Order: sequence, then structure tokens, then C-alpha cells
Amino acid sequence: MNSDFYNLGIAPNILAVLDKLGFKTPTPIQEKSIPGAIEGKDLIGIAQTGTGKTIAFCVPMLQAVLRGKQGLVVAPTRELALQISGVFHDIGASLGVRAAVLIGGEPIGRQIQALRRGPQIVIGTPGRIIDHLEQKTVSLKSVGVLVLDEADRMLDMGFAPQLKRILAVVPHERQTMLFSATMPQNIVAIAQQYMKLPTRVEIAPSGTTAEKVIQELFFVQKQDKPRLLEKVLGEYRGSVLIFTRMKFGAKRIAAHIRDIGHTAAEIHSNRSLSQRKEALEGFRNGKYRVLVATDIAARGIDVKGIELVLNYDLPTSPEDYVHRIGRTGRIGGAGHAISFATPDQKGDIRDIERLIKATLPLSALPADMPPARTTGPLERTPFHSRFGGPRQGRRSSSFGNRPPRQGYGRRPPQGKRY
Repeated sequence: MNSDFYNLGIAPNILAVLDKLGFKTPTPIQEKSIPGAIEGKDLIGIAQTGTGKTIAFCVPMLQAVLRGKQGLVVAPTRELALQISGVFHDIGASLGVRAAVLIGGEPIGRQIQALRRGPQIVIGTPGRIIDHLEQKTVSLKSVGVLVLDEADRMLDMGFAPQLKRILAVVPHERQTMLFSATMPQNIVAIAQQYMKLPTRVEIAPSGTTAEKVIQELFFVQKQDKPRLLEKVLGEYRGSVLIFTRMKFGAKRIAAHIRDIGHTAAEIHSNRSLSQRKEALEGFRNGKYRVLVATDIAARGIDVKGIELVLNYDLPTSPEDYVHRIGRTGRIGGAGHAISFATPDQKGDIRDIERLIKATLPLSALPADMPPARTTGPLERTPFHSRFGGPRQGRRSSSFGNRPPRQGYGRRPPQGKRY
């Protein structure tokens, strides 16, 4: 067997599949995690994004399944669940291992049919797994191996109650593995409560960014971001992944990019699952040069060869910065990450630098940025000019003199089922 995976305790039939798929040399997280995981130990794996964590838990789980155990993988987003499912299919299909994917955004009836076929592995997002538990269409009483992938992100998204419900119904006697690029204190608390003497495998300190990713920072006024974006896109020729905080911003940015002559698609929670799949596949095969995403995709995009990750908006948490820029420079490759920050966000930059233990190199704004456009999706017309004058207040209603609403935003949902 011409594979450096041979001395990790992997069964010969799985080794043969890895060799056929071209996996010759294990990454550090794979090399240090797989032997203990195959022995059945609880494990916490910390490594930079893009270092091969999925293979690190996929191979031991497949080996356990071939010995008669059932596996469960819980992931924060649909995209990440589908990505994990693809890895299990690539390696496990020829071994006769079946997996069911339980995610929102697609008919639950199709998932019920997949569950009736008796999959040995279930991969899903917390919300949809709970849906199936409530409908009694899935049983987790035989789970022997549990993986929590990107658990810190699941807590950030408000999934803590769902995770606790899932952990309450899986057998107490099980193997638990937890993998992430960051390990905040709330994840340590989960490990202490639900894991048995876990082995900690830390390839790089929590928050470490990929070594070969060149990072760059621009301080720019908000109204000048579109001009700087146009300049940056003109200087790079490869695929570009752009992150924004808000889904409405992602839509406007994608439209602006198309207006200036580039192919672009968008991924956010307002897009259907089929639309998100089409956008990601189009980005992967070159149909779209630019993909604009909210943090829903920060941990679910596994596309080789992304030349540039651009933070059009800074993330809401420093940890998300690590995951965002980890989409480029994957598996030891080179990449570039650029962040736009407004002058009032210096505190946010300091928080990021404190986490990654490095100073973000500051670049001066180019002198030859394109002129500002007077119309376009990113130059929204003020409210009063569209409706003939400044808004003077809420008009009285025929249903009585109700007090005006205090703001028009909605409270963000807790545990949104992505």
C-alpha cells in the first residue's frame, strides 16, 4: 500500500479507498487524531480551518460503523452538513455504508424515506434533527459515535438548547469527538459535561490562521467600499469569496458586482437550499467568479483554489474571522485575505489581532480607485427623495391613535434552522 495513512490503524479496505481517491499523506490533524479516534477515545481536535478535520473524524467513524456501530454527525449549517456527507459518500459508498442527511430547506418526506432505508450514519443540523426526533422518524438510541463539528458556531447561532436535547437522547456510553478551529470557554464546558477524559489534539493554538494566507487591512469610509471593491476585483483574476454581515447586503453587493461586469452569486438564509446548492456548485466549476456570502457559509464552503477572501464587512466575532479567511489557502496552499474596516471599527480590529496573536498589515487606499457611481444597487436613494419629502412621522390610523412602533427591526430568531 503506497499510502502514509497505513500506520494509523486504519482498516485495509478503507486504506484502499483512500489510496484510490488520492489521499497519500495525512495532514497533522489527521495523523494525530485518527489513531486515538479509531481506539474509541473521546477527542477534542483543534486545528486551523482547511487542514482536513473532516477526514480526521470520517475515517474513524466509518471504521466503527463497519464494526456494527451507528454514527451521528451534528453540524451548524446545511452547507457544512452537505460537505461532510460528500466526504462520507466518497469514502463509504464502495464499502456499503449508507448515510442520511437531515437538513432544513428540503422536503422532510424525502429524508424520512432515507431514514427508512436504515442508514448507519446520520448527518444533520440541530433544528432538523430535533424535527425528526419530535416526529419519531429517527431514533438515536443506538448511536455509538457522536461528532460535533464546529460546535462553537452552533452555540453562536443559538443552538445550545437543541444540542442539549440531542445529547440527552444519545446513549451515555458512546464515543464523542469535537472538532473546531477555535475553542472558546463555552465549548470547554460542553466537553467537561458530556465527554469522558477527552484527548486534546491541538495542531495550532486556538485562533491560529493558515500560515500561507497573506492578510491585508484597509480602513475605508463606508460610502467608499464599493469603489475599493471594484478596484480589488480588477487586480485579482481568480475566484473571490466575499463576506458580508447582512443577507440584504449580500444581495446588493452581488448585484453591484454583476453591474461592473463580473459573474457573481450569493448564499444567505433568504436563499432556498436549491439556490444555495446552485450558487456553490457554480462557484466551484467557474460559472461564477465571485461568491458573496454571510457567515452561514463561513464553515461550509470547501472549494479548492479560492484566490481571495474579502471581508466587505468585518465579522461579528473575532473567531469568525479565522473561519472566513480559512476558505483560502486550504491544506497548506497559498491564499490572500483582505478586510475592509471603517475608522470606527479599530476596536474590532484589535479584538481580531488579539485572537490571532498578530497585527493585520495596514495598506493605504489606492489613489486610482474608480469614481463613485451615482446609481446602482449599493447607492440607495434616500427615503425622502423617493417619496417626495422627508418623513414627518407615522400617520394616524383609522383604528385609533396607537403609539408609533419603536423601530422596524425584528428580534433575531434563536436557534434559526439553517
